[in-house]
Amino acid sequence: MRLPHHVPRLPRPPRLRLRPWLRPRLRLRGRGAPAFWPRFRGALHDPRTATAIGRWLGLAVLVCFLTGLTSHYVQRPPDWLADVLPSRPSWGYRVTQGLHVVSGIAAIPLLFAKLWTVYPRLFMWPVARSVRHALERLSVAVLVAVSLFQLFTGLVNTTEWYPWPFSFVPVHFAMAWVFMGALLLHVAVKLPEIRDHWGPRSPGSLALPAEDVPNRRSLLIGTAAAVGAVTVTTVGQSVTPLKALDLLAPRHPDHGPQGLPVTRAAAAAGTVSVPEATWRLTVAGPRPYELTLAELRAMPQVEAELPIACVEGWSKNAHWTGVRIRDLLDRAGAPPGSRVRVVSLERRGAYRVMEMGASYAEDPLTLLALRLNGQVLSPDHGYPARVIAPNRPGVWQTKWVGRLEVL
Repeated sequence: MRLPHHVPRLPRPPRLRLRPWLRPRLRLRGRGAPAFWPRFRGALHDPRTATAIGRWLGLAVLVCFLTGLTSHYVQRPPDWLADVLPSRPSWGYRVTQGLHVVSGIAAIPLLFAKLWTVYPRLFMWPVARSVRHALERLSVAVLVAVSLFQLFTGLVNTTEWYPWPFSFVPVHFAMAWVFMGALLLHVAVKLPEIRDHWGPRSPGSLALPAEDVPNRRSLLIGTAAAVGAVTVTTVGQSVTPLKALDLLAPRHPDHGPQGLPVTRAAAAAGTVSVPEATWRLTVAGPRPYELTLAELRAMPQVEAELPIACVEGWSKNAHWTGVRIRDLLDRAGAPPGSRVRVVSLERRGAYRVMEMGASYAEDPLTLLALRLNGQVLSPDHGYPARVIAPNRPGVWQTKWVGRLEVL
């Protein structure tokens, strides 16, 4: 029926045009999928975005893995490596362990961005198209699970909180190898797809909708900004020029007695009060002897600027004064190339006894320190004497030393 000529026609409503990132792009539901199976319509869940973020994530986890290996073998060297670990450069462990923690923290936003680009593929139908496809999906599940486990436990370790029943170091080390194996398998399987979408001019990238490019660029810029933010606000715990920006890190390099952080305090070790009158340093060797604190202070004193670098990621340079370890060993008749066992006065703890390889024991910068930054050591920093050595983890800079043994 036509309207009378005197009735005005209403204008047609404007045609609804979806923005590029809302247009249907990804359809993974497949034929025969149940009605409740999700259907994803968002853009940027594509191989180009996944490859771009994956390159950054791969670099971060590679740095984290290699520096983690370095840290592990410096802390727990096999017998054949103990005497050849280098004691120089003195700042070496500070750099490698700082990189380990920084790259691990930077990998967290990268991992979540990567998972966002690929999570719709978790709902592919059918779930497994072949045996090969099932194995591929299983390897991805292992990779994702181990990635989340490693980053979570590593992050919690920086705060010294251990809400699990297992020992952190051996489990974290073992799972690092599982992660690397799963990652290499994943890269091998996805290599053709990675190659086709490696750069913006790669064949696979050019086949994607051109209108997605600005949105993809915005996503990558946002991801880079998130990585930069968490890095800048945590790296100051080891890169002291940036300590003013140290907002999210669990440690500040200036907070602690005598201007230096403390991981294990004297109260926890049971060494709050060590009487000077009765304390003795026992040096066991071919010519064993004992020294009082006054006799130790009377020996030639050496000064050194050395960092304390903790496995949790914080580090700081400090000025130390004490007696060279090699002078104490020479007096005990230790032969060249000897190792030394250091025993602490603390009553319990995984690091109460430490062994030091020959390269550290003979280094002229390795001291039995008596003073820190011009002051007598405080109880929390190891009074009356502690070890300080170059290029060595803080957990092996033994405090409250009571005995040295030539090995």
